[in-house]
Amino acid sequence: MSVFRRGRGSPGRVTVQEAAGRTGHGHGGASGGVRGAAAVLLDVREPYEWQAGHAPHAVHLPLSALVAGAGLPGHAQSRPLVVICRSGNRSRQAAALLTSRGAEAVDVIGGMKDWAGAGLPVVDSHGRNGSVA
Repeated sequence: MSVFRRGRGSPGRVTVQEAAGRTGHGHGGASGGVRGAAAVLLDVREPYEWQAGHAPHAVHLPLSALVAGAGLPGHAQSRPLVVICRSGNRSRQAAALLTSRGAEAVDVIGGMKDWAGAGLPVVDSHGRNGSVA
């Protein structure tokens, strides 16, 4: 069972293991997240960070674009969002912004650094083994 860590008036927070389970990247999902998974993994890092390494099947939408008013891609709309960045700072901001816009969003504690550290899959923009920039 997933545990939300919620501050007063702020979106929930999940560990990388909880994030992986919600997005289909958990044990038994070694091929990466599945599009039919309950939640969408939304990566809000900058393009150079995304290109160096991201979770397979994650959706990329930089925080700067969200702040500027960009909307979610169609397949991510009306679905729970698990928001990730490098360390957890930008994802907290993005999750708060998305929640204020009516989305169901949580952020990932420790971000992609903890994701990779937990041995979860990271690919580069060509689908090869990636790294966290």
